[in-house]
Amino acid sequence: MAEHKLTTPLSDEDVKKLKAGDTVFLNGTIYTGRDAAHKRLVELIKKGEPLPVDFKGQVIYYVGPAPAKPGQAIGSAGPTTSYRMDPYAPALIEKGLKGMIGKGPRGEDVVEAMKKHCAVYLAATGGAAALIAKSVTKCEVIAYEDLGAEAIRKMEVKDMPLIVAQDCHGGNQFAEGVKQYEKT
Repeated sequence: MAEHKLTTPLSDEDVKKLKAGDTVFLNGTIYTGRDAAHKRLVELIKKGEPLPVDFKGQVIYYVGPAPAKPGQAIGSAGPTTSYRMDPYAPALIEKGLKGMIGKGPRGEDVVEAMKKHCAVYLAATGGAAALIAKSVTKCEVIAYEDLGAEAIRKMEVKDMPLIVAQDCHGGNQFAEGVKQYEKT
């Protein structure tokens, strides 16, 4: 399994070289959003209205961060369960979203959209929220402030540690990891 240092925005070439199980250290700008924000975004797409963020080449982190302590960019920032965004993710992938960060496997519609539009699903380690927060250097709310922790935030990250959970080729670390242990 390979190790990659990537900087957003991601290109098709960036995404195609990633395989399930690879390690990624992500740098650059990413966005946050959970199910309430995703619902609003998809409603805008259905109405043909502009989104508050141009998602072409971008990455969304499914997180509801804790408030920052003085001198910190953000409080604890652990991943939330991704399947809650599954009803909305294919529409955002079609709009150019290249990466999603969360925990837990994705549904078949999301996997098919990832294959069709060349996107990747990255896993952040659950229970490591304080460690993950150390990779966030800047954070600001940019849309849907009324949603509180679920508002869309723009974050700057440096060497955010992630694992390729599901790749654009159909690779699935959740399934392949289990198979490895069944053989031993």
